[in-house]
Amino acid sequence: MIEMAILGLLKDRAMHGYELKKELTAQLGQFWQASYGSLYPSVRRLEKNGMVERYYPKEDVARRKNIYRITPEGEQLFRSRLCEHTAVVDDARFGVRFAFFRYMECSDRVALLERRRAYLTDMVIDLKDKLRSYKEKIDDYTYRLMEHRVDTTRADIEWIDRLIAEEKLNITSNNLKGKPAS
Repeated sequence: MIEMAILGLLKDRAMHGYELKKELTAQLGQFWQASYGSLYPSVRRLEKNGMVERYYPKEDVARRKNIYRITPEGEQLFRSRLCEHTAVVDDARFGVRFAFFRYMECSDRVALLERRRAYLTDMVIDLKDKLRSYKEKIDDYTYRLMEHRVDTTRADIEWIDRLIAEEKLNITSNNLKGKPAS
């Protein structure tokens, strides 16, 4: 997951390690905390596999920082990982992909959101079944915690419904204008 986030950030612009860590924390810190101990091995792995490359800008001759940029192979890997079906079941994976939705086609965004909605709907059904069967077996606070999970999952579904509606409106609007949906 960290590799996908690195590739996504490098799509925006080339960066050195400190900048990557700062952007990972600023943009994706709610999903996980990237440490230099996980960042640099991931960058080296991506570089070894040809997904990113190091370069040294001419104006930075004195300090020679390792600046990384995404390669065409990295772009291809990023695009393929962005639409993976497994992204919907894990909150962090979904969140990282959502942070880079701007790089997806509108129809792909809708498909991913619909898969996430179906997953969350199944989760609500499962949680409600557990609430019914556990009611007599658990204490009030555990029960309330499970109720809270149902409520927050329902709120997530409502949010996704709004996003899907906006994306479909965007598709319709672009079709009427004769533009491809982006």
